[in-house]
Amino acid sequence: MLKSTGILGVVLSAFVFSLAPQLALAANKKILVEGSTTVIPIVSRAAERYRALHPKVRILTKAGGSGVGAHAAGTKRADIGMTSRQLTPHELDRYKSAKLRTHVLGKDAVAPVVSSEIYRAGVRSLSKKQIGDIYLGKIINWKEVGGPDRPIVVIDKERHRGTRHVFMEYILGNAEARAPGARLVTGSNNEEQTKIAQSDSAIGMLSFAWLNHEVRGLALRDGDRVIEPNLGSVRDGTFPIARNLNLVTAGPPNGEVKGFIEFLLGPEGQKIVEESGYISMTETHR
Repeated sequence: MLKSTGILGVVLSAFVFSLAPQLALAANKKILVEGSTTVIPIVSRAAERYRALHPKVRILTKAGGSGVGAHAAGTKRADIGMTSRQLTPHELDRYKSAKLRTHVLGKDAVAPVVSSEIYRAGVRSLSKKQIGDIYLGKIINWKEVGGPDRPIVVIDKERHRGTRHVFMEYILGNAEARAPGARLVTGSNNEEQTKIAQSDSAIGMLSFAWLNHEVRGLALRDGDRVIEPNLGSVRDGTFPIARNLNLVTAGPPNGEVKGFIEFLLGPEGQKIVEESGYISMTETHR
């Protein structure tokens, strides 16, 4: 027969064991952030630095696009959604009960981009109409816009991507516009960047932060004016395909989620925005 103290010890041990998962969860908070591949480089860098300051907080990032980010926040599947465009009226209505809130993290722009071979061959700028006609399949060879005699490889993005949303809104006047001239549809910025770099005759759309010597941004011709694709033209408001980079939450954030967002919007987080190749909110208010 067990002594009363022995029975009490067994009961207490069983009670503590049953609470172990809850205690572990309380001790190690997990934050899930999901959505835009344009925003994810900022959040990933910030997560590393935040974890150094808050070792018990785990921040997991998952790509998928702006539409996925809005859905993840709206259904509360993720603590924070990432979008590189405004929430649409449809999303605001669909997730009305979630009372979505947008926290502007920084500013970015989208450039029409081409393979470096096309850029070196002399195609340095195009008009909005020329780009639109390329995506509509009306212009199919680079020689029609002053380039080499070579078929244009037109690369589109998946419909739910924020980069496509703002690009098509400007080029064709409709964020959901079809692109019958496209030969390939890509997902993430990284995927599209790779496809354009691998081709010698491609055109696509990318965030400024993803331009490099193999994937070159084109200037936009507007009459006699040529608007260069650089952060300076975004800062002064002359580059027309600009957008906010956003974090989305279901209602006001609380606890560690609030702490992480405040870190991103604070001096250290805004420095990371600039390091990632975007324009911080600090810069826009200078």
